[in-house]
Amino acid sequence: MALLEQNTIIAIAHVRGGGEKGNEWHKGGMKATKPNTWKDFIACSEYLIKEKYTSADKLIGNGVSMGGILIGRAVTERPDLFGVALIEVGCTNAIRMETTPNGPNQIPEIGSLKKEEDVKHILEMDAQSKVRKGEKYPAILLRTGINDPRVSPWEPGKFAAVLQNDNGSDKPILLHVNYANGHFSNDLNITYGDAADMFAFALWQVGNSKFQIK
Repeated sequence: MALLEQNTIIAIAHVRGGGEKGNEWHKGGMKATKPNTWKDFIACSEYLIKEKYTSADKLIGNGVSMGGILIGRAVTERPDLFGVALIEVGCTNAIRMETTPNGPNQIPEIGSLKKEEDVKHILEMDAQSKVRKGEKYPAILLRTGINDPRVSPWEPGKFAAVLQNDNGSDKPILLHVNYANGHFSNDLNITYGDAADMFAFALWQVGNSKFQIK
């Protein structure tokens, strides 16, 4: 509602790998087929631009948790397609995911480093390793909770650092760390505060006149 009140168009891309369209749709974005998730997202983004709902400099992409693979790979594969990327508690270093406390739970979804065939697929979904030095990336805000047991906070932390170091554009790359939070929070003040920070950042970067820094 907060975004709608700012005349923002909201589009939800039901990419393969999600469960919205049944089990086969889910399997269509797992392990070897995981690239379908960000390629679907890219295709949906291109459609929105083609049909003139938006333009690349005003398009905001968002991914959460395992959706860090989705938005992380979308912006590393097509950085020209987005004005802003919001990555919430996102898995952006998939090649290291298995070594984390929650990593073994993700093996059915992304595969295991113990299987040679899986390794190349996991590396393909690893957004951090796809950052290219000098590439012009969109404005990016990464959010993490310091007590996150599901996606270790060093994952978005490392991704932010690599992007800041290699970004060839003048767009800001920011890391938002909530020191009272985990993967999510039951405290609505924290939830609303995080959302306000993300939306304000995005609306600032796409040129909304109410959110420009004076």
